[in-house]
Order: sequence, then structure tokens, then C-alpha cells
Amino acid sequence: MPKRPLDIIRIHNAQFYAYHGVLTDEQNLGGKFEVDVDLYCSLYKSGESDRLDDTVNYERVYEAIRHIITGKKFFLLETLGRKIGDGILKDFKKVQSITVRVRKPGAPVKGVIDHVEVEMTIHRRR
Repeated sequence: MPKRPLDIIRIHNAQFYAYHGVLTDEQNLGGKFEVDVDLYCSLYKSGESDRLDDTVNYERVYEAIRHIITGKKFFLLETLGRKIGDGILKDFKKVQSITVRVRKPGAPVKGVIDHVEVEMTIHRRR
């Protein structure tokens, strides 16, 4: 019997105020950050049982993201995205891999942009 593909739980556009960036003003004044996560896991059991214990509690995932993004300052969005991905994989054993997107609206560049975004996919190590 072929292995079932993983299902996805998505949290889209979670917004936080935090103090990440290379510039002193970014670290002192802060700014808005937006996060998306795609949690790759099996939803078969929870789809049958209708029990929260059989799935990934996305409220807890949101709180984990909030804790990471507001708990420490980072220079790079890349580092922030990696910390979020590693933290989710560490704390949520049902998640097999995660795609994290971190956006910084109005990032300080010499030009007009909507936002800068970093996307990375991290897989659970066997």
C-alpha cells in the first residue's frame, strides 16, 4: 500500500510587533512582522476522531511563534524564520516538516516596496 502524502495545516498572516533588523532604528523602534506557516503532518486520525489531541493545536503553534518572534532580537529575517521552524519542529512532534514565510512590511530599502519576505522549508531530522 502506498504511503499517504502529508496533509497541511496553514496559519496565514499572523501579525506581530517586534524589534528585528540590522539598523539601530529597527531594533529600537520596532515594526510589524507577518508570518505564515504550513505544517505538514497527517490529519487522518484527527479527521476520524474529531479530537484535538489527535492533531496539531494551531492555537499553541501561534503562541509558540509569538514567543519566538517577540522573545529575542535578530538581525536577519532568515534567522527569525529558521528559529520559528526549528522551534515548531521541536515542540510539535506530529509536524514532519514546516514551510515558514516571514514578511517585513515597509522594510527599509531605497525604493518603494510592499514588503520583503523570506521563505524556507525545514524537515524533521530522522
